[in-house]
Amino acid sequence: MDSYTPLLEKTRVPQPSLQKYAVISIFSKLRSAPNYLDSDSEPGRDAISQCLHSTSPAVVDQSVRELCGLVADDGSKIDVHRGLLELQSALEGSDSKFVDLFVKGLGFLVRLGFQKSNGKWSFSSTESHPLIKVLSCRSDVEAELVQQVLLFMAQNRRLGMVEVCEFLRPFINYSILRIPFSEMSFMFARRLVSSMASLCCSIPLDAMPVIKLLTECLQYVPHKSSEDFRNFIYLAECMVDAYTVVLRHLAGTRLLIAEAQLCGLELFEKIISICTIGHKHSGSIEPLVELSKNLLLSQKDNGFPYAPKLSSAMLSLFIILVQSELEHEQLSTLKLLHLLLKWKYGNENGVDRSGGAMSEELLFIFPVVGLLSSPSKHVKGAATDLLVMLERLLVRGLVAPKDKPAKEAGHPSLSTPGSIVFRILQHLWFQDSSSLSSLFLNFSSISKTNGEEIYDVPRSWASHLQEYTLSIVDKRKSSLPLSQTQEIYITEMPSLLSAIAGLLVMNEVQGGTALDSLAAIATMDPKLGAQMLLAILFYNNIFTRKDISRFTMLPKLLTMLPALASQSVMIPLVVQTILPMLHKDAKPTLHATAIRLLCQTWETNDRAFGSLQGVLVPKRFTDLKAERNICISMAASVRDVCRKNPDRGVDLILSVSACTENNDPIIQAVGFQSLAHLCEADVIDFYTAWDVIRKHVLNYTVDPNLAQSLCLLLRWGAMDAEAHPEASKNILQILWSVSISTHPGLATQWAKARASSFKALAQFEVSHIEQKIQDFKKRNQELLSCEANIIVLNAMEELLVKIITYEHLTRRRLVKEKRVAGSKIEKLLDVFPQVIFSSGKRSDARELPGAALLCLSFTPKDVNTQGLSRGFRDIHGGYENALVELASSLQLSRNIFVALISLESWKSFMRRWLRADILSFDAKVSSIVLDKTTKAASDILKSMIKIAEEALPRSAENIALAVGALCAVLPPSAHTVKAAASKFLLNWLVQPEHEHRKWSAAISLGLISSRLHVTDHKQKFENITRLVEVMCNSKSTLVKGACGVGLGFSCQDLLTRADAADYSSTEKDSDKMSERDLLGVIVKALLRMISDITQVAPDILESLSAYFPPSRDDIDTNITAELSNENCDNSLEDIWGIAGLVLGLASSVGAMYRAGAHDAIFKLKDVMVSWVPHMNRLVQGSGSYSGGSEIVLSVGSCLAVPILVAFCQRVELMDETEVNHLVNGYRELISELLSVKKSGTFYHSLLMASCIGAGSLLACILNEGVHAIEVERVKDLLDLFKKCYSSPYPPLVHFGGMLGVVNAMGAGAGILLDRPLLTSVQAPFEQKESGYVMGPLLSNPACERHLTSMMQDIFLVAQKSDDHQLQQYAAWAASFLRNHLLSKDAVNVDNSLNTDSGGSKSVSQSFADDSLVMKLSSWLMHLNFTRTGNVAHVGTVITVVRCLSQAPRLPTLDWGSIIRRGMRYEAQVAEMLPTESSFQKGILREECLKFSLAHANKFDQLLSFLDELSDLSRFSTLEWNLQSCVLNHLADLTKVFSGSRLEKLFDDLCNYFTSRQSYDTDETSLLRISCWKGLYMCLDEASLDSLEYISNIEKCMEVLFFLLPARQLAAVVGVGRLNSIKEWSEAVKCLGKARKSWLADFLQVSQEGLQQRDGQLLEVLKKIQAKSKLVRIGSIPLTELGRLKALILNIESDGIWDVLVEVVAALQHAEGSIKRQWLIDAAEISCVSSHPSTALKFLGLLSGSWSKYMPLLILDQQTVLSDLPVTLSSLLSNSSWGGVVESVVSSLFASMERIYNWTTHEAWVKDMPPGMQPIDESENPMAGFLLRVMHSTCVTLKDYLPLEKQLKLANMDI
Repeated sequence: MDSYTPLLEKTRVPQPSLQKYAVISIFSKLRSAPNYLDSDSEPGRDAISQCLHSTSPAVVDQSVRELCGLVADDGSKIDVHRGLLELQSALEGSDSKFVDLFVKGLGFLVRLGFQKSNGKWSFSSTESHPLIKVLSCRSDVEAELVQQVLLFMAQNRRLGMVEVCEFLRPFINYSILRIPFSEMSFMFARRLVSSMASLCCSIPLDAMPVIKLLTECLQYVPHKSSEDFRNFIYLAECMVDAYTVVLRHLAGTRLLIAEAQLCGLELFEKIISICTIGHKHSGSIEPLVELSKNLLLSQKDNGFPYAPKLSSAMLSLFIILVQSELEHEQLSTLKLLHLLLKWKYGNENGVDRSGGAMSEELLFIFPVVGLLSSPSKHVKGAATDLLVMLERLLVRGLVAPKDKPAKEAGHPSLSTPGSIVFRILQHLWFQDSSSLSSLFLNFSSISKTNGEEIYDVPRSWASHLQEYTLSIVDKRKSSLPLSQTQEIYITEMPSLLSAIAGLLVMNEVQGGTALDSLAAIATMDPKLGAQMLLAILFYNNIFTRKDISRFTMLPKLLTMLPALASQSVMIPLVVQTILPMLHKDAKPTLHATAIRLLCQTWETNDRAFGSLQGVLVPKRFTDLKAERNICISMAASVRDVCRKNPDRGVDLILSVSACTENNDPIIQAVGFQSLAHLCEADVIDFYTAWDVIRKHVLNYTVDPNLAQSLCLLLRWGAMDAEAHPEASKNILQILWSVSISTHPGLATQWAKARASSFKALAQFEVSHIEQKIQDFKKRNQELLSCEANIIVLNAMEELLVKIITYEHLTRRRLVKEKRVAGSKIEKLLDVFPQVIFSSGKRSDARELPGAALLCLSFTPKDVNTQGLSRGFRDIHGGYENALVELASSLQLSRNIFVALISLESWKSFMRRWLRADILSFDAKVSSIVLDKTTKAASDILKSMIKIAEEALPRSAENIALAVGALCAVLPPSAHTVKAAASKFLLNWLVQPEHEHRKWSAAISLGLISSRLHVTDHKQKFENITRLVEVMCNSKSTLVKGACGVGLGFSCQDLLTRADAADYSSTEKDSDKMSERDLLGVIVKALLRMISDITQVAPDILESLSAYFPPSRDDIDTNITAELSNENCDNSLEDIWGIAGLVLGLASSVGAMYRAGAHDAIFKLKDVMVSWVPHMNRLVQGSGSYSGGSEIVLSVGSCLAVPILVAFCQRVELMDETEVNHLVNGYRELISELLSVKKSGTFYHSLLMASCIGAGSLLACILNEGVHAIEVERVKDLLDLFKKCYSSPYPPLVHFGGMLGVVNAMGAGAGILLDRPLLTSVQAPFEQKESGYVMGPLLSNPACERHLTSMMQDIFLVAQKSDDHQLQQYAAWAASFLRNHLLSKDAVNVDNSLNTDSGGSKSVSQSFADDSLVMKLSSWLMHLNFTRTGNVAHVGTVITVVRCLSQAPRLPTLDWGSIIRRGMRYEAQVAEMLPTESSFQKGILREECLKFSLAHANKFDQLLSFLDELSDLSRFSTLEWNLQSCVLNHLADLTKVFSGSRLEKLFDDLCNYFTSRQSYDTDETSLLRISCWKGLYMCLDEASLDSLEYISNIEKCMEVLFFLLPARQLAAVVGVGRLNSIKEWSEAVKCLGKARKSWLADFLQVSQEGLQQRDGQLLEVLKKIQAKSKLVRIGSIPLTELGRLKALILNIESDGIWDVLVEVVAALQHAEGSIKRQWLIDAAEISCVSSHPSTALKFLGLLSGSWSKYMPLLILDQQTVLSDLPVTLSSLLSNSSWGGVVESVVSSLFASMERIYNWTTHEAWVKDMPPGMQPIDESENPMAGFLLRVMHSTCVTLKDYLPLEKQLKLANMDI
């Protein structure tokens, strides 16, 4: 320091020269000083500092120069940065007089540093930029700093002006951005920019980079206030002036032309884009537009061509014009637009070159048309000139349209308000209305209150817009509060939307709906009224041009006029527009149209009524009678006035009268309609009016329109009909005459008139109609029976239902009478027990054991006089004794069929014993009926077991059957008794030495297996296993056959529950074999046994076995006994043993069907039919069985075929032809057997079996009530039965003939059916003479004499016969029939004690013979199926079924048979009736189903029918529309089915839909929709907590939910997509009704779930979608979605787009605070999400759906991002969002920085900075696009960022 002190002292001397020399010396010494004294040393640094901080101007001046020189020296130890630091430090503390000096020095060093770095000088941060440091240190540096900047630019040009501009960019940005943060800073910015612009004029060849720099910086100029805008205008003026000068110079030299034009266009675009927000500040638009105009003129005048890039600026110009409300702004904008168009198209008058079908300038048409109404002649003139050009463009585009523009490749460009408008226009113009689903406007259709899907049907944008606009209008009319979004929509969007809709009017596809939307906008915004009126005139001119010729649009266009009248101020204009068309010289069509328009104008606004009333005066009907169209138009207008406002209609009553008196039928018809509206409103009296007009009524019988209108009027005569008897009679007769009128060839035209007459009749009281119309009921039914028109039938239905209801309300009280036997047979059987057991002795029972079992009670007569305990012992003992005696008396003859009817007989005995024991119990023993039943059954079983162990073989085999009978009549709850009985019988079955025990035990064991409790799987498996083993290992054919019968019984309960088929899915124990496998074991064992014993066609039996593939659980069926045809001795035992195997196989048919083995059923049926002699020819492809090997199977087949027929009929697997062949086959077989008169066991057995089988076949066909049989065939068979029991044959053959008779009458003796035939003796309707029988034989008069004669024969034999065995059989056969007839009155313990019963028994109903219900029921029962005579039309049958469905009660008929016939009717008569286009195939079957549902709780036959139809095996074979009907009515099934049956039903549905998931067709989707609807109704009508089967419903919903389509928002709407939408809609409605606890668990979503892939992820996403939809309908709170926010936004966006849309849809009606929080959270999550594009798309969806631009946006993943700069800034500019703006923008900036860093590091393959959240690699393709989106968004929101962040933003290299 010491070495510099003397020199420093010299700097303080007063002589400036000496001071300067001292400074020079100091710096010279610094250059040469050693290290300890150089510039880096402490003394050196201090010396420099003292010099620079001196107060002497000379010292400071020389110090700055010397320092700059020192820095500039080569090899100097002071570099530029050190020099800048020293000068900057000195500047900050210096006196103001030295400021310029220091700035000059800093300027020199900056130039030096830039030159040394060769133009590549950069800084680590914006703040370290030397010029920024200078500017920020003090304000008085600004003047000199500007000069230094200019000097910097001028001196560094040689290094490249681009590099110079890049260096200056941060400084320029800072200078502009600091304007809002520093007072007077705008002056510096203005001085700087103007100076730089001026410099450009001096260096034209290097000016373009400078202008580009300034252009880019323009976007950062603040424009919050008017002052800001004035600054912007100044800067823009400077730049435009400089550009103009530079361009002129360049144009002269022809250098840099392309670059200069592009630069000018960018400047133009920047200025115009700022204009779009200038409407908020007065005086801002015009100067900027003028500047822009000058800019373009400079290019145009210098010969530059029009550039396509101007299209985006033109869109901004469109926004400016729409927003401008001041005349001078509009005029300047029009002039600029005019300039652009002339420049683009090259001449003054418009288009020389081909105009595109959709160019940007066409958007100006509607705004320009609106300016034609301006009072300013300058604006109007400019608008007119412009419209001429635009019209030419439009016409050129419509005449020669271009193809759809190619889609932009890669990522879309960033949006502006103008580009958004043009994009939606292009999207709408080039797409049809069915593919417009992906619109933000869809969100406006979301309803708060219902679950209807927003994408319910494909609708156009214009339709959505109309709906949304009208909803706002309605809200405003109702004084309901509007949301802020809707308020902004009303104030800011109508002009934009009108411009788009106005152009869409020209679109051929969407023109009509666009006009509707324009009308709606005009209704909402009164300011647009005059503009719309002018637009109508403009469109009218376009549509009527010869080269356009769109005359079809003119009527639609004119209908817009009335819509404009919604604003009162527009009424005079609208009326003045219409009135010239009403001039007398106008064309009649135009005149008529004008009247209708005036009427519609009145409908819109009542103020137009005066004008309308003047047009509709009565005199005009006379004056203009020659002009029919005008009169009709007037009449229609009068009618519309009466309809809309009856009070105004009264004002026109004279005009109404003129219409009704007119001689033109059309005008009179319209007049009647007018009167009808007035009568409906009760403003005039009908009968008063009728007295006046009835004499003027024209001949309505020749004009259907007049007749229809007259009926519409006459319906109002019903109100006071009683007070006007004569007039009402006349009215009813008119109506009836129209109803019955027939017009051959004109039936279709008259259908509506006739339908109208029936509807009018339905308004009158039924009693009044019956009084005034003779034989009304009879004639009405006759009319119904021959009616075929579906429209008339539908109208008749209403009248018929009213009559049914009337008859029900006025019916006589039912008086219960004692049942009286109807036919002689019933009377005979009533006295049967008294006659054959006349002595009452116990020996009678032993003599006739079979009859005794069925008829007698063994309760001691004196039991009632004794104590209860004593009484129980006596009763029980009495039945024990009877058991012993009857068991010893009843001979089974080792005949399996006799054993089966014995089993049936024991059931009656056991039923009575059980009931007697229960009634005799002491009341104190138990209070529960089921406990009493179990105790009684247990006591009886113990007694029987005890007796059986000691009994003789004959008794033992009967008691074994009795044990089975006991279990058969027990309720399911008595499972312990059944288990005990099973063990007892199993013990007998496996005893090798007692064959008499084995065979009867086998039959009973099989029966018990079919009645075991649902949970007794192990017992069932053991029973079946033992039966199979014994059958395979026994040497006795009888035992084998009995085991076969037992296995057949067992099959009846297999696969009757939903879980039965796969019960062992998790179990592997042998006792848990699935029931499907068990069925396979049984069928294969039976087939193998038959094949091995009989050696019959093993290939056929093997092919049957193939339907049941091997299972690991197959039972070992090792056969040890083989019996070939050669060693079969045809003994009774062998024949009936084989018959038992065949019967067992036939009995498995129901289980096969339930297993889905339908082909096996057809095969089995064909094989068994072929085993019956004389039927081989009926079976195609079954082979011929010549010889005797298969004859041993014929006995069993004769008995088995009815079982197969009964089943196949029930499931619609057999047609009428096949049934008739079978009947003929039995007849031929029995005839041949009777004619040959052979003897022998086999012959007699076959004759017996064929008679029994034929009788059973007749019963199962006739009782089903579906197929008709010729009377003669029935009589032939009955005669053959009579021959059989009358001829000299053994008693068993006689027994067969008698059983044939009683079975034909429905006794059902010995038939192994899955369920007994539900028959009833039908009411004695008088049947028409017919050659066919349908329905039970006992109710058919044609066979009554035959049957009575035969029963008398059997009765006499039973009463007395020389052959005791024959007498036993006769009594037994008669008893079976008696038991059958009395069964419906007997108390069935199984049903009466079963608390799980799903339906009530049929209830007796009393009806008058002439009641409508009885007549319709009779007609339906006697439908003609015989293909002869008149056949009722299917539509008539449908109407009758519908009417009876609505009847409160029905007569007691066999409704099961009637409905089964109805189900087949349409198919049977299809070819006999003409095809009805209005009639949908399958409707009759659906109506039959609905009928069954309506009355199933009253008729068990209907309940049984529904049970069959809804069983999975049958349901899966139904046609899809009937399946759909069943599913739609699940709620009705829950009202008639028991709890356990419902559990099975829902489990069946789960299995059904799961099995069909691979067949995802439209039909499958429709079925799922129906199921969702049905489940919704189930949940809607019940208390969820009380439902026993709720878990089954929920399981069903889970299955259906799994099958829901994953994606909904496809690009194109097709049928499948609509089904998908409907399916989701119904699913959400249904889920909304489910239990909240279950729903919460089911829709639970975890983070792990969202990390899954493919299918598993789709299921999770579906749950989120479902949650969103449920939130929308209010079923779950919005907080449920809020919890998933972070999870949803951290998934790859491609897979979750649909979910994001759904979540946004759910948020549409949330409260404002919730919406704001979601926006904040989405922005914050975007800063940390691994998939920022997902969060940003969601942000785009949110901002788009809530911003004012919502109606213009498209739902697209890319577009929603490109729109973000516009939508988010628009949303946050709303005052209600002010509280969250800074938070959202701050998060966005952080997210942008993260993406910027990520993009930069990805580009340079650098490591990510520490602390930055990683971004997934899948986002890489989106990196650049995301960065541009985020940067642009932040730029639009920069005003909410602090200065340092704004600087970062401006200086980012994007």
